[in-house]
This record gives sequence, C-alpha cells and structure tokens, in this order.
Amino acid sequence: MPPNAIVILTTVASADEAVALIRALLDRRLIACGNILPGVRSLYRWEGKVADEQEVIVLLKTRASRVEALEMAFGELHPYRVPELLALPVSAGLHKYLEWIDDETSLALS
Repeated sequence: MPPNAIVILTTVASADEAVALIRALLDRRLIACGNILPGVRSLYRWEGKVADEQEVIVLLKTRASRVEALEMAFGELHPYRVPELLALPVSAGLHKYLEWIDDETSLALS
C-alpha cells in the first residue's frame, strides 16, 4: 500500500513568518511537522517584473487528505497574496514515521 504522506513546499519572507505559519498549522493538526530552510534566493516573474528576493523554504509533512484544508488555511494564515503550495507525493518511507504523520494529523481542526 502506498504511503498516505505528502510533503508540502512553500516559501515565506522570513524565519519568523515560517515559525508563525508552522505553529498555526500544528495547532490545527493539519501538519505533523514543519522544517525551516533559511537563506534561499528566489528569482521569479511577478506583476510583469523579475523579482530577486531572499526567502525561507518551508517543508510541511502531512497526509494527502489534508491538502484541501491546507489550501483554505493558507488563504487565512500565509503572508503571501499568492502563496506557493506544492504537494509532493511520498513514494516510500520508514513505516513508523509515516504512521506518526497519520497519527498527528488524524484529528485535524481545520
């Protein structure tokens, strides 16, 4: 049976914004874990211009069935007007870890 886990990738402007987002999602039990990877430089086209910004990558571990609730929560909690939310499927993993993700997100309070 394939794992139910997914990794959500998003970016924010600072580590403080990342911590606030992760804590709010943990409180709602929409994620089991969040990782903050600072120091990324993002270049992208926005409103007709090329932007060059320092950002923080946030990796969120959850179950596939929480994506819709995360989309709704991002609309409320994410600091960006158009937040990145990419759901990356998990094809395999340590059974106990995958079970922990399921357990931690089984009572989501979206």
